[in-house]
Amino acid sequence: MDNIKDKIYDRSPHIIQNIIISLFNIISYKKRYGSFYKSYRKQYLENRNLSLDELKKIQKAKYKLFIQYVNKNSKFYNELFSNIETPEELDNIQQLPILNKETLRKNINQTYTINKKNGVISKTGGTTGKSLEVIYTHKDVQERFAILDNFRNNFGYNLGEKTAWFSGKNLLSKNDVKKNRFWKTDNIYNVRYYSTFHIHNNYLEFYIKNLILYKPKYMVGFPSTMYEIAKYGIKNNIEFPPKTIIAIFPTAETITDDIRKVLEGYFKTNLYNQYASSEGAPFITECKNKKLHLELQSGVFEVLNKNDQPVNKGRLVVTSFNTHGTPLIRYDIGDTIEISEDLCTCGNNNPIVKQILGRVSDFIYSEEMGKINLGNISNCLKGVHGVIKFQIHQKVPDKILVLIEKENLIFDKKNEAIFIKNLRDRLGSKITIEIKYVDFIEVEKSGKFRIVKNTLNI
Repeated sequence: MDNIKDKIYDRSPHIIQNIIISLFNIISYKKRYGSFYKSYRKQYLENRNLSLDELKKIQKAKYKLFIQYVNKNSKFYNELFSNIETPEELDNIQQLPILNKETLRKNINQTYTINKKNGVISKTGGTTGKSLEVIYTHKDVQERFAILDNFRNNFGYNLGEKTAWFSGKNLLSKNDVKKNRFWKTDNIYNVRYYSTFHIHNNYLEFYIKNLILYKPKYMVGFPSTMYEIAKYGIKNNIEFPPKTIIAIFPTAETITDDIRKVLEGYFKTNLYNQYASSEGAPFITECKNKKLHLELQSGVFEVLNKNDQPVNKGRLVVTSFNTHGTPLIRYDIGDTIEISEDLCTCGNNNPIVKQILGRVSDFIYSEEMGKINLGNISNCLKGVHGVIKFQIHQKVPDKILVLIEKENLIFDKKNEAIFIKNLRDRLGSKITIEIKYVDFIEVEKSGKFRIVKNTLNI
């Protein structure tokens, strides 16, 4: 059915494609902004200035209810908790085992608490190279968007504000590229979606000129894409009008000091960061003072060393309260954070995060398509079954080597064809793609797995 929908979209003229996108968003927003959304917005807004002790009490109560629900409804977790006394007490959290993405992926069908048809499916590409399909309850989805919208509303954003969006949606036709048109527009909700698959020096001028013409109030999406656009504008002395962009809200990638400096400098605005994940990690959001705060109402954040002991700087293990469909409990998300002991004057008394490490903005370079960021590369696994891990090596501009660790009984020629097509959609038709199947892909000395290993000096 999805293939039929894709074919209809691909063969439709530009104006009809815009209408299709608007209709798709109407359907999606009904799920996001349902009957529970407003109460969640109100709840998080009212609790915004609570003391740290009050926030911890809420966290403890939500943890208890969440674990009780999971223990009752998830076969995987029920068996996992069978020998643990009172697992629903937050003080006993260290008795629970720590899970990684591979363990969750292998046990995913026993982890689900609801049927797919009763929830909202999220297919994660996974920047660690492993695909995962999670199910959210409708209440989970509405709570997550309430948190996100409350964060953005701190800086004036509301649904319907004119927005430039840079995400992993592949929305363009060949005719669009011929006409140097790298965007599609939802005219109902005032969102223009800019392609992140065509970030090439030959095209960046058209992105900037259209942004100037469109005059969005907000920019959302992959920071690496916006960064390339801004660098092009600076290098070519293309002035971006002041007082156009109110705020930039990046997603999916790490914000370095250089990325922040370039984006804020070129677009003459402020960038406000937030951290979550497709599989449902609890939120970390930035305040008006440019300080990152844990959102204790959304989950439990443990910062642990290699011996699983609490530290100020270490790997992040999360328990997320809005993942009732596919519960995340003591989930090692693969990132590193550092907690600060400082207090913030913004009024938000949640703990401060000094820095978030991981999710490095790596890329693959294609002479035809330009730089393809990590978010787009990781999405190559969407619709593909049987890949345990994959890793892309690039040493020269016109060739990549793809290492694949696969499940032999599942990964077949059909899945291989889908995977290669997904790569081609992002990298173009000219670059040479060499596939090599291996028994195991090594991790880095740090213990972190890298999906992209690029030695190009670009």
